[in-house]
Amino acid sequence: MISVLIADDHTIMRQGLRRILSLTPDIQVQGEAANGRELMEHIRRQDWDVILLDMSMPGRSGVDLIKQIKNEKPKQHILVLTMHAEEQYVARAFKAGVTGYLTKEGADTELVAALRKVASGSAYMSDLVSESVALNLRTKTSDFPHTQLSDREYDVFQRIVHGQTNSEIADQLSISVKTVSTYKSRILEKMDMETPSELIRYAIKHKLCE
Repeated sequence: MISVLIADDHTIMRQGLRRILSLTPDIQVQGEAANGRELMEHIRRQDWDVILLDMSMPGRSGVDLIKQIKNEKPKQHILVLTMHAEEQYVARAFKAGVTGYLTKEGADTELVAALRKVASGSAYMSDLVSESVALNLRTKTSDFPHTQLSDREYDVFQRIVHGQTNSEIADQLSISVKTVSTYKSRILEKMDMETPSELIRYAIKHKLCE
């Protein structure tokens, strides 16, 4: 039996995943977490075969959570389930220690196979994500300024280009508005830009946002 912990801040999403997995006899959802705090409490209470993790929960970035999980439970298998198929998200997630990466778009058809593969310790990458990575490998992505951002800076960058205000970012990451402003200034400096509008145009050009 594969024990699964679902970590996603959307109740409807968790319920939907439970329904999908309830039809699979060898997979059992034994816990749910709506934020990083609940997730870490579950991890410390018991062992899990797979953690099904959303990269965009409130309070902390997905990469930060992955690093903490792997620090406390180095052998823990993590399958990311997210809306983000961009190569930078994928690269940062695997670098932090995930075993698999699946987009929510492919969850209904790929989820069961992905969980089984990740539970066995094998790496998994959905078709959509593989295509995105392959396309980006055709160019020398290390020359792009967004690759120079730290994990937290990239998280803030993504929130900026998706239209979130400083206050919204501060609330979701549990940091001050002043700290968000500091991150924004650092991001603009590293990417040699002057305004958030330039960041948005850059993100669209390089397909870093929906």
